[in-house]
Amino acid sequence: MLVYLGKIVNTHGIKGELRIISDFKYKDTVFKINNKIYIDNKEYIIKSYRHHKIYDMITLDGIDDIDSALKLKGEYVYISREDYKFDGYLNEDLIGLDVYDKDIYKGKIVDIVKSKKYDLLVIDGIKRHMVPNIKEFIENVDLDKRQINIKYIRGLDNEN
Repeated sequence: MLVYLGKIVNTHGIKGELRIISDFKYKDTVFKINNKIYIDNKEYIIKSYRHHKIYDMITLDGIDDIDSALKLKGEYVYISREDYKFDGYLNEDLIGLDVYDKDIYKGKIVDIVKSKKYDLLVIDGIKRHMVPNIKEFIENVDLDKRQINIKYIRGLDNEN
């Protein structure tokens, strides 16, 4: 399973360095020398990494000049979920989980919307609604059982 990491927004210099915009939660684990990433379903190995302003700057094996790098501008960058072990879960792991308030089924997580403060879980149940992905609302996430337990707050889902 490929997981979205970021987007190549530009190049830097003439030696093939790429500027990536990424808000990936565990990018400090991914952006390391010799780690694998995927661009347009092709595997690349990270040759160098540095952080510059708001960008993650990388060079890749086989991309050694500006012309090669320019071909990747605008492309999306992914990782394979199987290549990495993360402490916790990824937002992408939550898609498709069944949502419960105590023992009452509330729906299924169908999307995650990013906001400046926190991520919102989009739950499709009797009605479509959103729950902030913060500890005040999330009691438990069980990836093995494919379910998440939330703390119900009256009016959260617009149901009576």
